[in-house]
Amino acid sequence: METMSYENRIALGNLVPTIGQFKVMDKIPQYQQCEVHNLFEAPAEVPEVLRHVVFNIERGQTLHETIDFLNMCPDFKNMDIIYANELDDGAVRSGNCNVAYEIAKSIGMNYAYGLEFIELVNPNDNKGFHGNALFSRWPIRWAKVVHMPEQYNWYYDRQKRIGARVAIVCSLDIGGREVGAVSVHLENRADSEGREAQMAVVYDEIKKSFAPDTPVMIGGDLNTNTFDGNDIPGFTKLFNDPERLAKHMAAVEKYERVLPQAEENGFSYREFSSTEGTRRKPMPGGKSMLLKLDWLMARGMECVDHGTVSTETKDCTWAEPGSALAKFTGPELSDHNACWADCRFAK
Repeated sequence: METMSYENRIALGNLVPTIGQFKVMDKIPQYQQCEVHNLFEAPAEVPEVLRHVVFNIERGQTLHETIDFLNMCPDFKNMDIIYANELDDGAVRSGNCNVAYEIAKSIGMNYAYGLEFIELVNPNDNKGFHGNALFSRWPIRWAKVVHMPEQYNWYYDRQKRIGARVAIVCSLDIGGREVGAVSVHLENRADSEGREAQMAVVYDEIKKSFAPDTPVMIGGDLNTNTFDGNDIPGFTKLFNDPERLAKHMAAVEKYERVLPQAEENGFSYREFSSTEGTRRKPMPGGKSMLLKLDWLMARGMECVDHGTVSTETKDCTWAEPGSALAKFTGPELSDHNACWADCRFAK
């Protein structure tokens, strides 16, 4: 995506208090774009089982280590599609590079990318872009960005931004068969009803874009906290009550409407998604709260197997000697674990 000067970014950001995020976004062509880059040829044969992976990459701040993670982890040797969240393009914190492109070329995948936020805090950001991506071993026929209803205005956050949450809706060509693949990132600073409203827009787009019998997989960080992310006292109280927290994590669907909403729209999630926690939310005193935020949900597919891969450095024992990952001394590559599901088309 074409860059914008920092002065232009700030000038546009200054309009947000007056006209709102979406009218400012309408003035920025990059928000209407969805980059599609088919960099590699399709595999010669379609396997019976396809491996889908959901991974919040946390901006790409550990880019080289993350590339090693995706290339070296035994669970990802035959992955087909990655539903990826939080990828920078031109931000200092991730080396001012295009994270999606660097990952795609390094792991041998095609990709689609859509802009979610323009960061306004750091004048040294080349672009300050931040968004969602979908990586695929298979050709991407087309892709579009879906802007979801605003549930939190990030202009007033310490992470001062233009933008709002998005989904990337893609049509893949898997051996001549159309398959829908949707990378989603819902709002954490919202309650259950707010996230449900965001997903409603995604389902509307799926209905417009695909025939009813087209297989579709949705993957991403749905931020199913089971609480309102703006209620700091509330989730601190939950953290301090381990028994209550365990009940929330054992039955996320009772607290988060997006899960029953999936079934109401013909998508299954129970057999495709991890039963383990997927995100370590930092808490006071160096502690963390383990939450189930990352999901895969599908129609027209059957799950054969699924699992979760830890992104904590201590668990990456398979890292090749001398690699960036093997040399990494930080505690984790991302604050999210990666989840996968092996799926075949329903008969």
